[in-house]
This record gives sequence, C-alpha cells and structure tokens, in this order.
Amino acid sequence: MTAARNEYLATMGIPVWVLRREESPEHDETSITERDWSALADEVRACTNCGLHRGRIQTVFGVGNKEADLLIIGEAPGAEEDRSGEPFVGRAGQLLDAMLRAIELSREKVYIANILKCRPPNNRDPRAEEATACTPYLERQIRLLQPKVILALGRIAAQWLLQSDAPIGRLRGQKLGFGNPETPLVASYHPAYLLRSPAAKAKAWEDLKLVRRILRAAI
Repeated sequence: MTAARNEYLATMGIPVWVLRREESPEHDETSITERDWSALADEVRACTNCGLHRGRIQTVFGVGNKEADLLIIGEAPGAEEDRSGEPFVGRAGQLLDAMLRAIELSREKVYIANILKCRPPNNRDPRAEEATACTPYLERQIRLLQPKVILALGRIAAQWLLQSDAPIGRLRGQKLGFGNPETPLVASYHPAYLLRSPAAKAKAWEDLKLVRRILRAAI
C-alpha cells in the first residue's frame, strides 16, 4: 500500500483511470464536440429560466476533463463557487482535491458539475423548480461527456438524479443507474457533510472503492 493510499484512507479519495487517445488535427469530431461544449456554456451564462439568475455573480458551469470517465455531480454552488465560477472551491473542494491527489489524480482528470448552475441564496437547498430548470443543461453535459460512471455527492444530487426520496444512507453503497441508455451511478456523502461527520468517511471509502471497480471493469 503506497503512502498516497495511506493518506487517502485517512481522508478519502476517488479512484479514476482516464485513458484516452488524442485526436489528430485532421479529425473534425473533437472540434465539433468543443463547439458543443462552448455553445452550452454560453446558454448557461445567459440563462434566466428560474429566479436564481437575479442574485448570482456568475454561473458555475463545471470544470475538468471533457473526456473523463468519471463525472462527479454535487448539489449547488456556494458563495465561493459563485465568486470563482468553479465548483468545489471551498473546504469541501479542498477535501475533494485531497481525495484526488491521494490516488495521483486531479480535478483536471475528472469532470465536476452540480445539479444547479447558480447559487441559492443563503446556501439553502435547491428547490424543485430550480433543479428542473437546470436539468436540461446537466443532461446535455452528460451526453457530451459520456462518462463511464457518475458519482453523485450528497442527498440532493442523488435524490434528484435517481428521482427518489430515499435517504442518502439507503441510496449509497450500491451500483445504480441514470438515464437511457443507463450510466452506472454511485451515490455517496457530500464532502461538506464528511467534514462535519468524519465517522462517515469509512462508508464513503466503500462507495469510492465501488466506483473504482466499475471504472476498472469498463476499461
């Protein structure tokens, strides 16, 4: 067991392999895909489909490798994310980065997004109409990315993606699915929750080992 993995077990981590060939310049597929991502980001920046646009500093579209095998989906931007335009940049983001570093990865090697693209006021939970307004954008991100696995972090993300009202404790720990065709989905605790409840890290580690098994089986 490596020192990095020891550190990971002490904090948590996410196992991911990203093995992609680079397209040569004469292939047009990559440029078309990049234009699709750019157009989608422009749509999100201009979105006024719910009331959250009135209070945002900027939208939080997503960040990372657009050919990643692992898509991480959180709940909604917080104040720091609203200022930076990037998901998971607060203490929860630092924990997520530590998880990735522990297995020699970075957020550039996965893709990270949220259910909502705008921050709810006072960091309240997303409302159903807000998630409904954002869902088409997230679904298009998933279609463009075509991940091998989705990791849903937190109760709200897991319940919305699975259209379930079951608590996160019942949704986690198993291979579920999202969409049609179905993409494997694993639900786990949000890093912010783990900062408050470190005893849950052992269960989160089991979830992440499940993600690793699914990823390795898909390669």
